[in-house]
Amino acid sequence: MHVLVTTDTLGGVWTYTRELVTGLANRDISVTLVSFGEIPTTDQTSWLSSLPRVDFRPTAFRLEWMQDSEDDLAASAEYLLSIVADTKPDLLHLNQFYYGDLKCDVPRIVVAHSDVVSWWLAVHRKMPPDSSWVRSYRATVQRGLEGASSVVAPSRWMLDSLGYCYSKPKFASVVYNGRTPNLFNPYLSKHENALSVGRLWDFGKNAALLHKINSPFPIYLAGSEQNPDGEKEPSASGHYGLYRRVYLKGMQSEAQLRQLYARAAIYIATSQYEPFGLAPLEAALSRCAIVASDIPSFREIWGDAAVYFTNNDPESLQQVLARLHADPELRATYGNMAFQRASSRYTCSRMVEEYLHLYQALVPAGALAA
Repeated sequence: MHVLVTTDTLGGVWTYTRELVTGLANRDISVTLVSFGEIPTTDQTSWLSSLPRVDFRPTAFRLEWMQDSEDDLAASAEYLLSIVADTKPDLLHLNQFYYGDLKCDVPRIVVAHSDVVSWWLAVHRKMPPDSSWVRSYRATVQRGLEGASSVVAPSRWMLDSLGYCYSKPKFASVVYNGRTPNLFNPYLSKHENALSVGRLWDFGKNAALLHKINSPFPIYLAGSEQNPDGEKEPSASGHYGLYRRVYLKGMQSEAQLRQLYARAAIYIATSQYEPFGLAPLEAALSRCAIVASDIPSFREIWGDAAVYFTNNDPESLQQVLARLHADPELRATYGNMAFQRASSRYTCSRMVEEYLHLYQALVPAGALAA
């Protein structure tokens, strides 16, 4: 079987793609991988060297959520059609909405990782203001959803949000994201500190909430301080520091993040908008206790295995942290609960198997054996 996968190199979709493509290749699926956004670094692509069944084609075409991307999107669709004609894949696994109505006869899965309209609604509690760009973007997403053979979301909440913001897809399912557990270390002794990972400029991640509290724990905050337009987040300029006990770590390598996860007693998930959340999963696989904003997607994913605080409420967050600071045994209990839930429900192998079942439903039987 041969699958063409599209991805982008700017965020968590790249991590998701690495897990998916590695899992497919290890199950003897041939993959043509096409990336958009920015040409990836050699560090980003090092994992591909061990996967001879993967044909990687990087591009720098702009993404559908970017301003002034219309020409790039049209050109990238033509480019994808040329690859389809050349490689003749059995299925398209598309991680962008735009290509859902690509003019070809190959079955198409569109994975809805996130969306501008649902992001705006979660952050601002209202629909985005009308503009020509918003109308164009919404039309792009709607066409992609309608043109897809099947739509996949990483949570039931995200799938329901698509139905609310657009129209309910005819053929849709939830496939929860997964990570490879042995990439993380749940066995190191924990330090009395907390960790949070997120883009400082993204109101959806809501990292700014951390400097509104006087935390009983030192909090390490890792993530990009620079938005996609190249501007640095003002709150990243140095006022976290000693008084608030929040220490900026900036961008971290995967090895550095694994060490931070392994030593942190607590992971704080501050997001107001999170269709799934790979960073809390990575923390859970490192046996961190999860302290999460009380939003529907986190409740769906973590159930009773996390401690929740009222969304965007610094006082509520501070109270939860104080309770965990006073009770090391409770911290350890929640760390174990998060680890058990993550390692039983949100693994790469489970995710890949669920996608393979979906592929089998969409692709003629003869192609599965090819």
